[in-house]
Amino acid sequence: MQPRNMSMSGVVDLAAVKAAQEAKAKAEQARAEAARHGGGGAVSPADLVIDVDEATFESDVLQRSTEVPVVIDFWAEWCQPCKQLSPVLERLAVEYNGRFLLAKIDVDANQMLMQQFGIQGIPAVFAVVAGQALPLFQGAAGEAQIRETLDQLVAVAEQRFGLTGLTVDPEAEPGVAQPPAQPAGPHEAALNAAAQALDAGDLGGAVRAYQNVLSDDPANPEAKLGLAQAELLQRVQGLDPQRVRKDAAEKPADPQAQIAAADLDLVGGHVEDAFGRLIDTVARTAGDDRDAVRLRLLELFEVVGADDPRVTAARRALARALF
Repeated sequence: MQPRNMSMSGVVDLAAVKAAQEAKAKAEQARAEAARHGGGGAVSPADLVIDVDEATFESDVLQRSTEVPVVIDFWAEWCQPCKQLSPVLERLAVEYNGRFLLAKIDVDANQMLMQQFGIQGIPAVFAVVAGQALPLFQGAAGEAQIRETLDQLVAVAEQRFGLTGLTVDPEAEPGVAQPPAQPAGPHEAALNAAAQALDAGDLGGAVRAYQNVLSDDPANPEAKLGLAQAELLQRVQGLDPQRVRKDAAEKPADPQAQIAAADLDLVGGHVEDAFGRLIDTVARTAGDDRDAVRLRLLELFEVVGADDPRVTAARRALARALF
């Protein structure tokens, strides 16, 4: 599976948002399950540093990244800077006590992974969080810089994705522990069917499936997110982007023109532009027009996620525009 680029404050990727929400829900479920069984799922300190290759990348990196941030150290035997950096990362992985997992990839033996990550030189260090790849640094780095980067990674993983890391037990036997089993939720089959419809481009089917879940469980976070995504993609289908942009530029006070442009902004990854456009339109309008713009903005908040700092900032700006 090819890794996707991710920035802590960059564009919105609908697949990434969905993966993040699912990862957060799974992490919370795993913690609750572990608590019910008196802990469990603990790993040995020796399991915090693993060797990964192309055959094990999906299971050891992508899947594990839904429970803990995975830091990837791309190295080679002939690389002298790698021999200085790798021991530091290995020591810090143990010191951070499960807040991240270190995966070591030999680029000579795994050329495909090197190409997929777009690596031009080594050492190169990436992170994968909830299935999304994030470049950390390339080349030599001091320990203070590495610690600062890791602290930021750990904080973002916890705040935005609910990933608090692994439980480490010094007495645990290396390679024995398994993560707690994840019980299927009551709507698991329906949500899987809805997600498959969304991935296949059957937006109408996805909308209906998510609505069915919400009719039975109105607060279901995965269904709310999926429905918001499907409806957004439905709205932009068939739009002529050039025409939409032209209308929005010529009619700054027209709520429907600005709403259509904001939808395109968000799908194109211009999150702040989408939010700012609608907040400005709220300030220019009144009555039913203002309500229509405000409601669309709230729908876009659902797509991006309530925990995203751009949503928090936009909510404050919306409050100022309204009051």
